[in-house]
Amino acid sequence: MSTAGPRTPQTSSSLTVSNRYGTPRRSLSRRAKLALAGGALGVAVIGAGFFALGQNGPQIESKDVGFTVADAGHITVDFQVTKDPEATVHCAVQALSDNYAVVGWKVATIGPANEAASGTTAHRVQLRTESMAVSGGVDSCWADDANS
Repeated sequence: MSTAGPRTPQTSSSLTVSNRYGTPRRSLSRRAKLALAGGALGVAVIGAGFFALGQNGPQIESKDVGFTVADAGHITVDFQVTKDPEATVHCAVQALSDNYAVVGWKVATIGPANEAASGTTAHRVQLRTESMAVSGGVDSCWADDANS
């Protein structure tokens, strides 16, 4: 048993931060930074090209024109579709309740337009609803797989 008082820690000039935590990492060389930047740029260009080529499918747009609620069980939805006149498309038309729940839904098939028609055509769809609807419109439109 030692009768000496508390010991003071020994300080040594050899105890440095690098001895305690290791030597700091070297940063990347200028050549490595340029190579990484070039690789990232290459990946970005390839990704942009991939997404641009993927958008070459038929352009289909829909626009809600209006709706009429007949009663708690029926709604009529008016909309326009812009598409290639020879294409056949399908549009999902839905009716929504006041809490945004789908209370009526139907797929409308829009066939090729006659020669005189432009790319935009008007359509009216009647839906049955399971409860009172407060709005109606087109959810989405897509091309018929048989024609693409």
